Amino acid sequence: MSAREAILNRVRAARSAKALGERNASHGPGTMSVAKSAAPSGDLVSQFSRELEALDVECHVEATPDAVRDRVRQLADGQSVLSWDADRLPYDIGAVLSSPAIGTDARGRQAEATLGVTGCHAAIAETGSLVVLSGPGTPRAASLLPPAHVCVVRRADLVATMGTFFRERAAAIAGAACCTFITGPSRTADIELTLTLGVHGPGRVTVVVGP
Repeated sequence: MSAREAILNRVRAARSAKALGERNASHGPGTMSVAKSAAPSGDLVSQFSRELEALDVECHVEATPDAVRDRVRQLADGQSVLSWDADRLPYDIGAVLSSPAIGTDARGRQAEATLGVTGCHAAIAETGSLVVLSGPGTPRAASLLPPAHVCVVRRADLVATMGTFFRERAAAIAGAACCTFITGPSRTADIELTLTLGVHGPGRVTVVVGP
């Protein structure tokens, strides 16, 4: 199967699912998991977690880099992964990924991925949005092409508002190939207002917040 056919088949499969009433039984409903030992330490983490929960995004707040790596290892187990380059991933999570595809690999290999794994360049607490700046080592495809996306967020990446991000990161935005805001799973509705997940991007998003 060509890369084009693989991508089109994925889009067709996503269009046939109803967004609000159906979810893959092997994954279960979206949840927010916060270990007692990793209770949110600041208002931004708490607000960000609440917004993610409202967006039906699974969220895990971890206390240590080791816990972050363990969580990503669990989430990636048995999956074909497309990721950022290892040196661009936080907490050395590239070490727990088994032979992931990266942005310079053949399109066919990237199209086969079932899970995208990335970091982010900011996380907006007021909206639960993830900000990804595309460039060398941080391909846009990793957060958009696979049907599921795991994003690892450092607490230092959290900002209160979108305005704060634009003000503080203007130079980085200007230098990026593309600036993408990801607010929950991809949603689209046809003329009959039938909402469907996963047509224009991942239908399932998981966020792991580290220390």
